[in-house]
Amino acid sequence: MMTTTLRPTEPLQRAADGALSRHYTVCVNSRPVGAIHLATHPAFGASVAQIRDLGIEEPDRGRGRGTVAALAAEEVARGWGCRRIEVSVPADAARALRLATALGYVVRNSAMEKRLGDSPPELPAGSRGRPMTEAEYGAWAERAQEEYAQDWITRGVPEAEAVAKVRRDQATSLPDGLASEGMDFSVLEHEGAPVGILWLKSGDGWTFVYDVEADERHRGRGHGRSLMLLAESRAVAAGHTGVRLNVFAGNTPAERLYESLGYETTAYHFYKGLL
Repeated sequence: MMTTTLRPTEPLQRAADGALSRHYTVCVNSRPVGAIHLATHPAFGASVAQIRDLGIEEPDRGRGRGTVAALAAEEVARGWGCRRIEVSVPADAARALRLATALGYVVRNSAMEKRLGDSPPELPAGSRGRPMTEAEYGAWAERAQEEYAQDWITRGVPEAEAVAKVRRDQATSLPDGLASEGMDFSVLEHEGAPVGILWLKSGDGWTFVYDVEADERHRGRGHGRSLMLLAESRAVAAGHTGVRLNVFAGNTPAERLYESLGYETTAYHFYKGLL
């Protein structure tokens, strides 16, 4: 009889803020066949666990070892008091994607990217980008915080937890508001009228799209595409490799827009409730 178990390779690691982490060897009848790293979530805290790494050695793949290891990790997470567990899977890891789906994990969001050349794209005639004003930033920040929290709530995150995360994110990312280092806020105008906003961040040689939003009164007129072209233009001007972004599952119009512009999915982020 083959028995798959997890064997700790270190004591349970406890950080000053209460975060937990531990590495395990995956064993079959005491024979090492892989490894797994389980930790609490850096953004959501001690109530959410993360499988940060799970690997089974080639000779033992396809025999259910990864499935049992993942289920064992869920039991450990329950013992830690976690109510949810999450895992990120590269888009080209077909076996891992099948495993996550089979175990009941649900895609919450995905990461996409596009590499750019040296020539910036041109905006449609009549459209141009300009810096956001302080007044515009104030109105946007209040609305964006509420909408971003709702995105998480809709996808399984308790309201209090979602609101706390969004507040932490904003405090960390935008300590100086509009003037925060590495941030770029733009307004897209068409024929002189504001029609959308764009929030970009520079890092690691890439431009990250944090928020792209066409004004509700002007949607359905191609301004979302223009905003993304503006993001790419900014990235080229900064000498960056390309543009990266996150899209929540179920946001079909956004997914279709990004795909039509040549963006490719690089990773899927899954979650699962722990009963």
